[in-house]
Amino acid sequence: MTFLMGPALLFCPADRPERYQKAAERSDAVIVDLEDAVAPADKQRARGAILAQLGATGDVPELDPSRTIIRINPAGTEEFEKDLHCLKHTPYRHVMLAKAESAGQLKGLEDYSVIALCETALGILNAAAIAAEPNVVGLMWGAEDLLASLGGTSSRNDDGGYRAVALHARSAVLLAAGAFGKEAIDAVYVNIPDLEGLAAESRDAVASGFGAKACIHPGQVAVVREAYAPAESDVAAARELLAAAAAAGSGVFQFNGKMIDGPILKHAESTLRRAAR
Repeated sequence: MTFLMGPALLFCPADRPERYQKAAERSDAVIVDLEDAVAPADKQRARGAILAQLGATGDVPELDPSRTIIRINPAGTEEFEKDLHCLKHTPYRHVMLAKAESAGQLKGLEDYSVIALCETALGILNAAAIAAEPNVVGLMWGAEDLLASLGGTSSRNDDGGYRAVALHARSAVLLAAGAFGKEAIDAVYVNIPDLEGLAAESRDAVASGFGAKACIHPGQVAVVREAYAPAESDVAAARELLAAAAAAGSGVFQFNGKMIDGPILKHAESTLRRAAR
């Protein structure tokens, strides 16, 4: 299984079906949220909303299944079982498992491609084992739930930057995903008006190796997309470099006065992949 969505993934509350199509139109993929975005008393209604938009025959959904992710409740809960019962009657097979904490929790999701959302201390510590599961296509991390699970009060310092423990968790999830060839998705930026801060964090996500970033507001999508879209000059330079590598036919060679080896070529390949998206 390979994760091909992104780079801007937009959350949409499952109990707000009037927003489904708008979210899909404004993003690269929509995450229909059955967990934190929906109050406990409204979860059954939210599942009903997902089913209702399938149409009379159930085979023509309003949302494109290839660009739709359903965030389900944590494994082992009653709501999790109800979510799976709902999804069996839909064409949606991409799910985000909230508060993923162990590889064993993935065993009941063999029929789905799973983004494991590691947002507790245990989930961060077990990120590598989770990433190793064959039905896991990506890992995402969550800052606020993580700090709450630790008894903290905020994931960020007064200057807006992440606290050390949040940075550690971010890196741990990125490394676990990379170690097993899975996509890494960066956490949401909760300060919606601060587009400058979002842009800086998105650029860092690109440079660090995150394949996508989640958004909580449509206004954030363009900022994330801009960060992930390489400049035309960078694309041209990457193509020129890879062409030179093909012509050189050796592991290490000189190009424009610089020594070029494998890691630099991988950077160029990454640039072209982002341009293709």
